[in-house]
Amino acid sequence: MWVNQQFVKWLSTKSDELLFKEIPSSYSSIIKTLNHIWATEEYWHSIIAETSEFDERENVELITDEILKGLLNRSTLLAELIKSFTEKELSKKVKIESPWFQCDLSKYEYLLQVVNHGTYHRGQIVTIGRNIGITDATNTDYNFYNVVTGQK
Repeated sequence: MWVNQQFVKWLSTKSDELLFKEIPSSYSSIIKTLNHIWATEEYWHSIIAETSEFDERENVELITDEILKGLLNRSTLLAELIKSFTEKELSKKVKIESPWFQCDLSKYEYLLQVVNHGTYHRGQIVTIGRNIGITDATNTDYNFYNVVTGQK
C-alpha cells in the first residue's frame, strides 16, 4: 500500500498531458499502466478473498483522479484483507481455472504475485516517465521503505 501511496503522490503532480502521453510499450502510457495495475489488484483481491467480484476495467474511460483514487482504495482493501487473515488462512490453497492459466497456490503466493506484478509495472511507469521527460520518480525501494518508516 505504501508504494502505491508514494506513486499516487508523485504522479498526482503531473499533468494529464504527460500521464496520457503515449510511447511504444506494452501499456503505452502512464495512465494505461496505472489502470492495468488497479485492474490486476482487483483480480488478485478477488482470488485471495475467494469471491468472483472484480472490475476488469477494460474499455473504460480513463479518468486520472478515478484511477489514482481507485488504486489507493484497492490497495487499502487488500492490505486490510491480508491483515485480517491468520497464518493458516494465508497458507490456504486456492485453485484458479481461467482462460489464461490454471494453478493451485496458497494465498501467500498470490500475494507475492500482486507485489511482483505491481513492482514490474511501476518500473515500467518510471521508464515511460523518463521517455517523456519526467525524471523525478519517487524512491519505492523496500529498504528505503524500512528506513523512512522506522522498521527494523
